[in-house]
Amino acid sequence: MAKNKREALLNVFLAALDEVNGRRVVLRYFQSHPRNGAMPAIVAIGKAAQAMMLGACDAFGNEVVDQSLIITKFGHLNSSVIKDMGCEGLEGGHPLPNEQSLAAGHALLEFLSKQPVDRPLLFLISGGASSLVEVLRDGVSLDELGRVNSWLLASGLPIENINCVRKRLSKIKGGGLLRFIGHRPVEALYISDVPDDDPTVIGSGLLAASDPTAHMLDELALPDWLHALINRCDDSVPVSRAAISSQVVANLDIACGAAIKKAEELGYATVRHHEFLCGDAEVAGKQIARLLKEGGAGIHLWGGETTVQLPSNPGCGGRNQHLALAAAQEIARHDGLYLLAVGTDGTDGVTADTGALVDGGTIARAAIEGYDSADCLHRADAGSLLAASGDLINTGPTGTNVMDLVIALKLPQ
Repeated sequence: MAKNKREALLNVFLAALDEVNGRRVVLRYFQSHPRNGAMPAIVAIGKAAQAMMLGACDAFGNEVVDQSLIITKFGHLNSSVIKDMGCEGLEGGHPLPNEQSLAAGHALLEFLSKQPVDRPLLFLISGGASSLVEVLRDGVSLDELGRVNSWLLASGLPIENINCVRKRLSKIKGGGLLRFIGHRPVEALYISDVPDDDPTVIGSGLLAASDPTAHMLDELALPDWLHALINRCDDSVPVSRAAISSQVVANLDIACGAAIKKAEELGYATVRHHEFLCGDAEVAGKQIARLLKEGGAGIHLWGGETTVQLPSNPGCGGRNQHLALAAAQEIARHDGLYLLAVGTDGTDGVTADTGALVDGGTIARAAIEGYDSADCLHRADAGSLLAASGDLINTGPTGTNVMDLVIALKLPQ
């Protein structure tokens, strides 16, 4: 059993990341599904785009040079790696789309238009694609798009509802990209960051011709200005003329399985909590902490994605930091309890931090530095407190994105 309890939780997390790394899962897929026929043109979009493209290079060798495109988040693109691969790499805005996102959308359509009509296409899609690449519908401005996304991200709505709105403003989401593909055969590999691994939700469904979530718009409590903007947009969904083969190559379940395996290797009893982690982050954090206090010794694991409804002037932090701070309140002054809440993409909210690892002393350490946990939760400023308590975790880009993990440890009494 690992002596350093905090290090043990981090090792469990890293094992989960390794199992769903984009490079690993794409190579593994093509090792078990060898390609026949012409080499495809490859488009990788999302936070894991570079890693997934590296997996394709491992599988196909230098044949992917000059016929591949990467679109990813700022800070997730290594220029020297891109140069070695010989492909074009672009960065778009995230979590808010920006001018670079629109430029990436234009580049994507131009790339597709230049491909021979008989060349197959391979798409490597991961979370973040919704913001990173965009082609707006006529009559929608970038400023309006920014206002929409700012409101959505602060609303506390789940991702499937957020993406439902995004699709109505886009020419390429909700299957719209299919209009620019024609009759070419298409293969799509996904790293899923959404519940049920639904391709119509991952990246807002770039290649999903049907949109079963469209009815949600009538059920959502959207502001009048947003309803008016949506109503200006044509809601027609294009019909696919391409033969599409879709496969999810990494998801939350795979990551959780690897985490449990690593915890057992370290000598801990393990409990996988299969209920999907969702809803308000503060509520979820307190519930998890109570379950941890009442449960058996060992490592406990949850997976999913919570939400935070932001105040008018939020502080620093993300949903995982918010959850971790709420949990820290519950386990304050309890020895032998540790909780790690992290995003598998390496970022939490708009911060560069991955999440936080709290324990029974977190609140006391922060109080010494002048921070009040209730005030920080109220102002959505968990990051400031957790920086003061020394509990923030920062991995940098991970090459994957399968939602969030909460890994907790209870020592024997």
